Parts: sequence; structure tokens; C-alpha cells
Amino acid sequence: MTQRKGEKPVISIQEHMAIDVCPGPIQPIKQISDYFPRYPRGLPPSAPALPSSSSAAASATESDRPNEDKPDRACAGAAASSQASRRDEEPDVEGYDSDDSTTLGTLEFSLQYDQENNALHCTINKAKGLKPMDHNGLSDPYVKLHLLPGASKANKLRTKTLHNTLNPVWSETLTYYGITDEDMVRKTLRISVCDEDKFRHNEFIGETRIPLKKLKPNQIKNFNNCLEKQLPVNKTEDKSLEERGRIMISLKYNTLKSCLVVGIIRCAHLAAMDANGFSDPYVKTYLKPDENKKSKHKTAVKKKTLNPEFNEEFCYDIKYADLTKKTLEVTVWDYDIGKSNDFIGGVSLGINANGERLKHWFDCLKNKDKKIERWHTLTNELPGSLND
Repeated sequence: MTQRKGEKPVISIQEHMAIDVCPGPIQPIKQISDYFPRYPRGLPPSAPALPSSSSAAASATESDRPNEDKPDRACAGAAASSQASRRDEEPDVEGYDSDDSTTLGTLEFSLQYDQENNALHCTINKAKGLKPMDHNGLSDPYVKLHLLPGASKANKLRTKTLHNTLNPVWSETLTYYGITDEDMVRKTLRISVCDEDKFRHNEFIGETRIPLKKLKPNQIKNFNNCLEKQLPVNKTEDKSLEERGRIMISLKYNTLKSCLVVGIIRCAHLAAMDANGFSDPYVKTYLKPDENKKSKHKTAVKKKTLNPEFNEEFCYDIKYADLTKKTLEVTVWDYDIGKSNDFIGGVSLGINANGERLKHWFDCLKNKDKKIERWHTLTNELPGSLND
């Protein structure tokens, strides 16, 4: 078909559709494997091979199209995006078990034993590089403290929770009251870092343990410890010695009135017995043996507290010589309306006691007319099989 000069070319509908649908040679379809190149294990990555072309015309057209992605550039970009996607990959929280090669993070804190006030001050400063526990690659960490042996909810302290961070800064001081020199010799402080979850159980990240005998009285000791995996709990530990809190008791023998004055000053870190996380505690005292059953004294009830202050004193008329035959039994109870009161903890002082309890009794006998105050640990063992 001849075409005169100046005339527009006539194109049939078939030719028009062919031009629109097939503007050039067919390009090879990229495979998904092109975006995730695999290399032999142990060998350094090399330049990915170019995807094969269906014809030589395809490669020629590729060089003529500056706006199209070239195969080598596409593979290089795919490799970079692959590495970035691995960095952002979500951790497998459920199937993730820490081992020796896993970094759980570090924790900076300081400890001070205030001997005069029988207090252990634990300042939790910050943590670094914690293991991510949530699907967003972060954690909601908090720190909790326990005293071993005898760990229980009663002697647990914890910091606030900081959200979405692997490098939390708490700068928070937690204090144990009623810590004695005996505790400083035999106790160990366990510091655990955990991840808080709203809809399931909180997850353990790591822990560190400090024997309190490493501390010197009234001196601040700084620590920067690597967190470790959770150590197994000693199942042979006598559960009858589970701690239920601390109580401060004063003893004084009044020579003028020939009586023993027992002071119930305060309690600290009592076990929570009610559903609201508190107790309604009161204290009872007995001087045994009690043939006439008239030695029972009871404090007032303090509502909704785990750290009650009583400041009450009771007098027992007794000859000084008879004190060597007596035992003072002190029990702490949770008051409940409409049902039996719950036993929280107890302690016995006398010649049959040991440790700080025996020393307190002897100090009272040796120092007449002098008030001797001591902190004592409450255990879940009911002294003398007392009934409320």
C-alpha cells in the first residue's frame, strides 16, 4: 500500500490493538527468589547472576529503557532490603530459649545497709540491652526483689514498669525494713528483671544475686552486673520457714513493778491475706507456759495495710527469776468479718529460741529497766499450736 506525501497513515483496528498491547519485546517475569538470593553456607556473598532473558532483543531493549529497573540493580536492592527485613524481624518469643551465647542485658544498681535503722536500701538505676520480649522488638521491663532463703510475696518489692524500651532508666529506691545483722550474714538478694504483659503472664528476662555479706554497714556499694538465666529453686528448702514479714518488738523488765513490759511497735512487709492485696493486721502475745491462761494480750486492728504501726505495750507481772523459764510467743493475724481470722506469721522469744530471738531475750535479762528493741522475722510456723 502506497502512501502519498502529506497524508496520515491509515492504521487498522487490528494493528492499533497490536501496538497498544505489545509495545515491545516481552520482558522476563521476575521470580520471587530474585528478591531473596541464597548463597552457599560458609561462603561470602558474591554478585547475583542476571536473570535469563527470553531473547537477545530483550537485553537490547533493556539498555534502551532508562526508567526500567535493571536486573543487577534489582538484585542488589533486593539483597539490601532482605538484610533490612532480617533486622526488623519479629522475635520468636514463645520458642526462644536463652543460652550462654544470648545477651540478656546488664543492670546497674547500688545497695546500702543502714545498720542503725535496720534498713537495706536498694537503688535500681538502669538497664541496658535487655532481651526483646514483645512482638514489636521491645519490652515493658520492671525489676522485682526477693530475699533468699524464705522468698515469698511478703518480702517482694518491685519498681514501676517502663514501656517499650530495652534501655530503661528507673532511678528508683526500694527499701527493706527490719533487716538484722543475722540477715546480712545468711541472706541473698535476688534481683529479677521481667517483662510485663497485660493479657498473659509476665515473662522473666534475667536475674542477678548478691549475698548480703558482701556489703559493709553504712557504705554504698555500686554494681553493674550482667543478667543471667533463672537459677533453679532449692526445692529442699523448709517451707515451714517461709517468711511472712517483719515485726519490731521491745522488751524491758521493770524492777519497780516487777513486770515484763512487751512493746509491739510496728510490722513491715506483711503477707497480703485479702483479695485487695492488703491485710487488716493485729498482734497477739502470750507468755508461756500459761497455766491460768491469762497472758493473752491483743493490739488494735489496723485496716488495709501491710506496714502497720501499733506502738502498744503490755505488762506481765512476773518475778525476774522466772523469766528464764518463760517463752514469749507473738503472732500476727488478719482480721476478717464473718469468718475465721487468718494467721499471717509468728515468732517466739525465750531461752529455747536461737539467733536474734535468743539474743534479744538475754539482752533484756542482762539490762534491767532498759528498753531493748529488735526486729524479728515472722514465719508461717504457728508457735505453740495457738488457735485464734
